[in-house]
Amino acid sequence: MADKHKQKLDRLLRVRTLQLNLVRAGEAAANAKLDSETALQTRIRKLADNVAPRVNDDGYASNMAAAAYYRDRLHASAVAADARRAMAEAGVERARAATQEARRDQSAIEKLIVRAEAQIALKELRAMEDAPSFKRKRHDPC
Repeated sequence: MADKHKQKLDRLLRVRTLQLNLVRAGEAAANAKLDSETALQTRIRKLADNVAPRVNDDGYASNMAAAAYYRDRLHASAVAADARRAMAEAGVERARAATQEARRDQSAIEKLIVRAEAQIALKELRAMEDAPSFKRKRHDPC
């Protein structure tokens, strides 16, 4: 019976370890997405700052209007990038919570295995204590 229980706990440990590894991979992907969105947000802000309307030497109003138009478009993109970054941060938080839960599940199985091994050792110790003792026969010197 103890052998079946040990096999069951070992199988559960393998499953929980696999789940933990999958959740960790998901967390790494979420962190990579957050980094990507942050980099995109930074690039858009730099572009928006560089396209600021300024007076050119040629003085064409169409150049200023085009710069204002593109800057407005970049600001709209920056707002969308902020929203995507916020969603990525929420995804990272969900992934962290899932990783903590998977780690907690795996450690619970590990504790059950340790407890089962301790119980088996205790049973073996009690069996040794309850075993009949054999007296050694001492022979007289020959």
